[in-house]
Amino acid sequence: MPVSEQDAAQEAAEWVGAFLTRRREQIAQRWADATLFRTVFTLSRDESVEACKTVIDALATVATSGRLDDITAPAFGTVRDQLGRMAASRAWTGSSSAQIADEVADLREPVTSVLREEVTDQSDAAAQDSLLALTVLMGTLRLVIMETTLMAGEELIERQRQQLMEVATPVISLWENIVAVPLIGTLDSARSQVVMESLLDAIVAQRARYAILDITGVPTVDSLVAQHLMKTVAAARLMGAECIVSGIRPAIAQTIVQLGIDLSSVITRATLADALAYALGQQGVEFSSGPATGAGTR
Repeated sequence: MPVSEQDAAQEAAEWVGAFLTRRREQIAQRWADATLFRTVFTLSRDESVEACKTVIDALATVATSGRLDDITAPAFGTVRDQLGRMAASRAWTGSSSAQIADEVADLREPVTSVLREEVTDQSDAAAQDSLLALTVLMGTLRLVIMETTLMAGEELIERQRQQLMEVATPVISLWENIVAVPLIGTLDSARSQVVMESLLDAIVAQRARYAILDITGVPTVDSLVAQHLMKTVAAARLMGAECIVSGIRPAIAQTIVQLGIDLSSVITRATLADALAYALGQQGVEFSSGPATGAGTR
């Protein structure tokens, strides 16, 4: 009874799975010298070889299941975990996605060479089917790694964006029980959330009674920005701190009036210095606003 193409493909896939298991050590030794593994495991070649074996075992499982071109095959989860972290590490050091793709593609030649060494008659139909199955498997491996690399890149960009927002919205301790957030640039929803979280954390950590939001560096104030400010003020009050908004320039004051935004419930001051003076005064701290007296003045 002739063997169908589907049966032949399944047999070839299973043969590749057995081949990967059988020649695991030899393939791992060759892969350990490949750029992808060598540049990540710079201190220990043995660690590189073990990482290679983990990937080979996963590929053998995929091949045995016959799901050579299925990137959702369960065994590819191990590949994503191992090679994905490696590819992400290469991306973080500045390697491009195209470069990583080429490094993954370079893994095909060593394993193909081992297969050709084992197959005596490469013109045999079964041998051709096995070589094709291996080629498909390695191609799917490349897709899996590229998918993982792109996801890692997106996560890196998001993490860097979050870090930039946090750096751009520092919470400063001006005095005992007084903290301030100098805002610079556009205040959108994502950044407003960071401002609120950072300010509330500082209020709790420093037991602040007064929190100053200085908007001197905010170019424009519209209804959305005003809404964000009101939410931050309300949240600070719930934490037991009085919130003061400073830095309202004449142009911004006119805009607020024209938009009909009600800030009557919010304490406002023209400058950060005025806001600090108010907070100090509320705590009974006496200070002089006049010029400092020099050491030699009589």
